[in-house]
Amino acid sequence: MELINDSQAVVRLNAADNVGVATRAIPQGFPVDAGQHLAAQNIDAGHKVALAAIADGDEVIKYGQVIGVASHDIGIGEHVHTHNLAMRERDSSLTNFVPAEQTPVMANERTFDGYHRDNGQVGTRNYIGILSTVNCSATVAKMAAESLNAGGEIEALGFDGVVPVTHGSGCAMNTESDGFAFLERVIAGYARHPNFAFVLIIGLGCETNQVKQLVEKSGLADSSRIYYFNIQEAGGTRASIRLASDKVLEMARAQQRPVRRPAALEHLTVALQCGGSDGYSGISANPALGHAADLIVKHGGNVILSETPEIYGAEHLLLDRAIDKEVAIKLLERLAWWKHYTRINGAELNNNPSPGNKAGGLSTILEKSLGAVAKGGSSSLNDVLEYAQPRQRPGFNFMDSPGYDPASVTGQIASGANMVCFTTGRGSVSGFKPAPCLKLATNTRMFEAMHEDMDINCGTIVDGAASVESVGREIFEHIIAVASGKLSASETLGYGNNEFVPWMVGAVT
Repeated sequence: MELINDSQAVVRLNAADNVGVATRAIPQGFPVDAGQHLAAQNIDAGHKVALAAIADGDEVIKYGQVIGVASHDIGIGEHVHTHNLAMRERDSSLTNFVPAEQTPVMANERTFDGYHRDNGQVGTRNYIGILSTVNCSATVAKMAAESLNAGGEIEALGFDGVVPVTHGSGCAMNTESDGFAFLERVIAGYARHPNFAFVLIIGLGCETNQVKQLVEKSGLADSSRIYYFNIQEAGGTRASIRLASDKVLEMARAQQRPVRRPAALEHLTVALQCGGSDGYSGISANPALGHAADLIVKHGGNVILSETPEIYGAEHLLLDRAIDKEVAIKLLERLAWWKHYTRINGAELNNNPSPGNKAGGLSTILEKSLGAVAKGGSSSLNDVLEYAQPRQRPGFNFMDSPGYDPASVTGQIASGANMVCFTTGRGSVSGFKPAPCLKLATNTRMFEAMHEDMDINCGTIVDGAASVESVGREIFEHIIAVASGKLSASETLGYGNNEFVPWMVGAVT
């Protein structure tokens, strides 16, 4: 990253770039470089300014990558945004594909203190889960959890609390649809999640998503960590709340008091996520998180990147890191599915960025995608997962999901993520029980305005006070500390009970 004027108001992210990024609001007439070129308009913080003349149809370069083409001539010092920047399709081909060498794991003794489960998994938290199969059982799940948490015995027994995992679907669905398969996967993934000591699953009885069928189909029937029942068979609402409370207390009392013990980082899986992105996301928080992700992988841990629509246009950067052609093909197949899915629904993949993203300085999905992919660091791409599919291979994985944050994180947690790192430029106030979530601010202004909600200020990179590598190391160490029991900002505020959002695809009848 190069500061190109004395006031540090504009940075060039790569030597090949023909646009710079304003580190603060620049008024018309303000110098944009060390020479005589002045801003032609007022340019907001995080937005782009032309550092060279760009002719109509020429490529606009940021991060050393094409983010679009000029829709008309752009002069030096002009604001570059949606009014003069257009999308260009990129053709991804495997004709000359060369497999990437798998990132080696270094010999190390880094550990985190976690909860060791009988099946070999290790949790970063010790919750009890009450899961609903259908919206009709959500109220019972919530009331039972509230009663148990208020009673105090669960906490006294050494648990972090009871988490109601509820949603608004589960019935009037085609059992052969993608949406139904996704719902089954996320519930099963949460049921086997290492951050739950055990789970109770509650159904109504007549819904499409039958609890017994779900448990048996997902291979959970023989698990001592699972108990389930239907409200209709239990005798209604009050009887079901009593049954749920009694069963949870019975199972909690039967367990030995949980104690954290050291665990190798191979038991740590971190979801890499972003939301409320701005023009600084690809400059500060995302590459810093990418550096932390590389450290996790090198120390034997695992990371999951997702949000398929937000890698569109930057997929070549992931294809170049695929360890074999099978992994590369899986990634292209997911992108092809999305192109078809958006087309039949009267939309297109480049309808992103959102209005908030554009206000923050992002102009095209290519620009947003290039910044978003930075969260994944530079490690080899070892596997591509379908939504909520359990992670099988170690290291860096990509999971197919929508760009809608709650649905995407829900899938990552179901795939096994026991930590979440969430970069944000506009601000985010979500949490994702049972996995603790770190919030990484892209800019100092937002960090200071929402300091109670943020964990780390990556804006120091833009301010010139820190490097991507130093902040990445800080994130890495903070991940280990939170995995070992330190509370994240969202946890101290009580977030996490409302962000279970399975991806709904298909008709509801």
